Amino acid sequence: MIINRRNLLAGAGSVAALTLADLAMSPASAAQLKAIGLQLYTVRELFQKDPVATLETVAKIGYREVEYGGGGYDAMDHAMLRKTMDRLGLRAPSVHIGYDALLGQFDKSVTMAKSLGADTVILPYMTDQYRNEQAWEAALPNFNRFARDLRKAGLGFAYHNHDFEFTTKPGGVSLYDRFLKATDPALVKVELDLYWAAHAGENPAALIDRLSTRLYAYHVKDMRADRSMTAVGNGTIDFGALFKLKGSAGVRHFYVENDEAPAPYIPDITTSFRTLRSLRF
Repeated sequence: MIINRRNLLAGAGSVAALTLADLAMSPASAAQLKAIGLQLYTVRELFQKDPVATLETVAKIGYREVEYGGGGYDAMDHAMLRKTMDRLGLRAPSVHIGYDALLGQFDKSVTMAKSLGADTVILPYMTDQYRNEQAWEAALPNFNRFARDLRKAGLGFAYHNHDFEFTTKPGGVSLYDRFLKATDPALVKVELDLYWAAHAGENPAALIDRLSTRLYAYHVKDMRADRSMTAVGNGTIDFGALFKLKGSAGVRHFYVENDEAPAPYIPDITTSFRTLRSLRF
């Protein structure tokens, strides 16, 4: 075969075109988050003052899911909140309900979760009194009981971490390891707060692969070099690398959260949304 200048240029053009096409197609062929959620604790001060206006703002930014937590939502008119969400095209797949409420007001908690359209109840926090070996071990059987009773009511159950579960290690065994060992993996799922896990010194990627099928949702918040919280995209965590891990395959919800979002809050959650909306992995 004789290769002349015309053939060479044509071939080079084809290669260039193919390369450009590949580059153009690669973002579209990469995974993208379908529905980005917001944990409303991030905007709790706004929500407590005017829940309807807050939900309207959240929807206008582009969020399609919310997770209730804080802001006094448990004492609000849940039918009104649900009606507002329906009008705005929002849904609340999960709600945060405290340990004491699940212990003492279980039926009321179930009614509230269902009224808001949730399919899962998240236990968000354990206070200082439970952060020792004896109290923690005594509480864990209740996690299993909550999960069994919630399943009977048609709801799932998951636990949300902070950092203390990893850093508190009575007898050399962390509270988180004790939690994983003592709870039924088929019933008790995990809402993994990626920031708090990293803040505790855990390797998020290794933790994700370890948890794998137990993962229900992520709390997505970023961490600056000084380990403080910041909007997604303004920190050091490579969320794309974490989301494409095999262990992330079953994660159903991705909730933006910033416990320490600065007032007026809306710019912070807008930055996080735009970062995740453009993320390809």
